[in-house]
Amino acid sequence: MDKGSIEERIVGGYVLGIDVGTSMTKAALFDRAGREVGSAGRRTALRSPYPGWFEMEAEELYGAAAFACRTVVAETGVAPADVEGLAISGVMIGGWPVDAGGAVLRPGILWNDGRAQTLLDRRVAADPALMAKLFDSSGQVMQLGCTLPVLAWLAENEPQTIARARTILCAKDYLRLRLTGHVGTDETDSAIAPGSARERRFNPALLDLFGIGHLAHLLPAVARSEAMVGGLTVGAAAALGLPAGTPVAVGAGDLPACVIGAGAVEPGIAVSVVGTTCLNGVVADEPVFTPRDMGILFTVPGDLWIKTMVNVAGTTNLDWALAALTPDIAGRPDAYERLAEIAAESPAGAAGLGYVPYLSHIGIIAPRLEPGARAGFFGLDPDHRRPHLVRAVYEGLAYAIRDCYARIGRPVSAIRLVGGAARSPFWAQMIADVTGTPVEVPEGSEFGAKGAALLAAVAVGWFPDVRTAAAASHRTRRRFEPDAAPAAAYDAGFERFRRASDALLDGVAPAYRPKPAVSL
Repeated sequence: MDKGSIEERIVGGYVLGIDVGTSMTKAALFDRAGREVGSAGRRTALRSPYPGWFEMEAEELYGAAAFACRTVVAETGVAPADVEGLAISGVMIGGWPVDAGGAVLRPGILWNDGRAQTLLDRRVAADPALMAKLFDSSGQVMQLGCTLPVLAWLAENEPQTIARARTILCAKDYLRLRLTGHVGTDETDSAIAPGSARERRFNPALLDLFGIGHLAHLLPAVARSEAMVGGLTVGAAAALGLPAGTPVAVGAGDLPACVIGAGAVEPGIAVSVVGTTCLNGVVADEPVFTPRDMGILFTVPGDLWIKTMVNVAGTTNLDWALAALTPDIAGRPDAYERLAEIAAESPAGAAGLGYVPYLSHIGIIAPRLEPGARAGFFGLDPDHRRPHLVRAVYEGLAYAIRDCYARIGRPVSAIRLVGGAARSPFWAQMIADVTGTPVEVPEGSEFGAKGAALLAAVAVGWFPDVRTAAAASHRTRRRFEPDAAPAAAYDAGFERFRRASDALLDGVAPAYRPKPAVSL
């Protein structure tokens, strides 16, 4: 692919962020004050050829990104020439193998893919200290969808793909390749397995743990997230509705971009991103490796880190509740508002009913790694009705958030809440009440895209560095103070949740692991 040149641009006043999600790709425009002036998106279809496998076609991703960019520019009325730069945030890890000509060799494998389980089981059986070795470098409990096990699976099961590959990329990096011709990645994705959180880059030595050290040449070059790497090619510019040569920065993974977008660039600030997943973390100015063998440590642009605990399923639980418990309102434009109203018909504590929100095909990675963990209600009796069940789902996620912060064990003065939960005053207040901590909802809605746009703003010279950009553009839309009235009910509910969670996890046979439908 030819690289687009960066031309001298007329001073305009907007930057654009593209956010690649698991099932939705969005684009949003921001002005010089960091205010969101418009957003657009399109759903992306996932491939699941076997249970537990999740992939995306390259054209699906590119088409959705192009549509979102064209649409937001057209709907806001912003002159294309006034867009001074763009960057991409996106779902992290996974694997998109690309050949020397820039063509992807197969559908991209996503972060939530579980095909490498059998391979990982063999490796752990051969080296029981494997996971600890990975944690010592990356600071994370490795997920099955990390680039390292994905690359090992491809080497074992699709050697013809690996033989043709020049590099293996993450979703945002493949999209940037399509837009500019640039081949590479950033610190946020490279520091995750096979990575070094301390050095903020790949750790090729980790490939040896999987017997694929000879494939280290497939790991792309690493650049800072705010680095300028090129401009839109003529073809990409036409697809996005922007001028050829529009500057493009490297970008970052979706969670680190959300942290920047939420203005959380000082140590001690907590961030909960409650979307498809439920991620909770505390920002630090040094890598945090405690508690050991628990959670995920992310690098954040601006020379920061965030220690997180992740409940793999977030609003997925609400989607399930809509379909299974409230089919009469599912599909309505106000479905989530109505769901919250139903939950509010139950008192705090859901009359003793509880819910463990481990609703995922790949189990959980916090409070511990357990691929066999699944969701479930507990304490159900004949007097419980639909409002109790719905409220228990909301409370289960709030308890999981409290549990995550308790296990991180670092002081938290306030939680910045972004994602689907931030759009629900009912849920935001519940999280404040359950955790006993103020919850701040930042102004805006597309924080992954905002974080990417701020990286572009630094790259084109609007701000001297990432921390300055994030702090200058942050505004709090609403703050929820904890209410003491339901505290006793929630404390009791949390203790029930902890006991139920421990019992559920202890009851999962260690040898149990979900297997793909076919043996490869």
